Amino acid sequence: MPSSSPLAHNVNRLSHLDLPGAGQVLVDGSYAYVGHITNPQGLGTSIIDVSDPKAPRIVSQIPVGDGTSHAHKARVVGDLMITNMEQNMTAIGRKADELPKLRVSLKNELGRVPTHAELAAKLGVDASEIPAVEAMEKTPYSQGGFKIWDIKDRTHPKLITHHKTHGRGVHRFDMDANYAYISTEMPGYIGNILVIYDLKQPSQPEEISRWWIPGQHIAGGEKPTWSGRQHRLHHTVRVGNRLFAGCWHGGVRVVDVQDITKPQTIGAYNYHPPFPEPSHTFMGLTKKINGRDIAVAIDEEDHAHSAAEMAQRRGRPHGALWTFDITDVADIKPLAMFEVSELDSPWSRTAPGRFGAHQFQEHMKGGDTLIYCAWFSGGLRIVDIANPSAPDEIGWYIPQPCGKNTSPQTNDVDVDDRGLIYIVDRYLGFDILQLKR
Repeated sequence: MPSSSPLAHNVNRLSHLDLPGAGQVLVDGSYAYVGHITNPQGLGTSIIDVSDPKAPRIVSQIPVGDGTSHAHKARVVGDLMITNMEQNMTAIGRKADELPKLRVSLKNELGRVPTHAELAAKLGVDASEIPAVEAMEKTPYSQGGFKIWDIKDRTHPKLITHHKTHGRGVHRFDMDANYAYISTEMPGYIGNILVIYDLKQPSQPEEISRWWIPGQHIAGGEKPTWSGRQHRLHHTVRVGNRLFAGCWHGGVRVVDVQDITKPQTIGAYNYHPPFPEPSHTFMGLTKKINGRDIAVAIDEEDHAHSAAEMAQRRGRPHGALWTFDITDVADIKPLAMFEVSELDSPWSRTAPGRFGAHQFQEHMKGGDTLIYCAWFSGGLRIVDIANPSAPDEIGWYIPQPCGKNTSPQTNDVDVDDRGLIYIVDRYLGFDILQLKR
């Protein structure tokens, strides 16, 4: 470990729980809501009493209820909670929907029925796995969507409804007191799009509009100019009457929702290529900085888990934090990037795991200029953008690996009204931290 890179700077840990791997943490009032990634316990959501930050206490845990799904995201407004249902990220489960089209194209190309080996070569799986892919094709995933919960009693959440969407289901999403902004696959589209639901009757969420990147609506005659699902919605964050959309290798978009039934794209910027890591989250600030409207975006260091994958990526930029001038939203201008050096974490090249940006705190509390970022094996990074052209790191905290894991994988972060910081690990771990002011 380089002596110049201690595991913490200006940040203290107040408490820790060995909580199973998580995709998202949200803190609202005295409770933290954690959505779990697929885990041996089959957990979907944990609700944790954090009124005493030095002694967090689990008050309830909701199982996923389906072995082919994970529910790794949770959002809460008042006594209403929404959790996602998405297909597990297995090589088999996510190849089945590609098989019918591939079988037809290969048959036309070869003039005969393709063999398992030929199908496997195109799908990127072993020939021995094709029967399992075919079995999944016959019984496609059917649980994708989102669940709405009554959490008036945090110790006994009650399911209100499971609203089904389509395909692989729902990934990350946003919500407020009136609407849910759901990122999901839908029939006739390639990759996730935005579907906005009215929540006035939680038992019957009503779709009121959709938004997508031109080229995704293949059933409507659109033709994508990219391969596969490379351009798709990751999710949107609402700020005022705008939605800020991270669109994976499609960059970022600003969407006007003054008329919620007719979302309209009013700004776009794509830095892919040359930068290789996809756009994960995009968010406008609520206050101007030096008279300018500023937005931040963060990439996701995408799927470099093994030592072999890491070796293949040597020399390429890691996922980063970006700042943009959106004063003229029709002409978005990049201002700066913030990256973390591999020298700043002892686990930056430790497999399995990822090193690079992933997510920042959404809906910043307090209105200041601090961006709290989850950086996989780089831990938590706290970046001040008071000067958007020169982001300044003012603190960090890198957890020790938990259990038998070889590296930390800080996956998400939130900050409560007290200024306390909450991070979750993709493998194992939940920490409550405090920034030294």
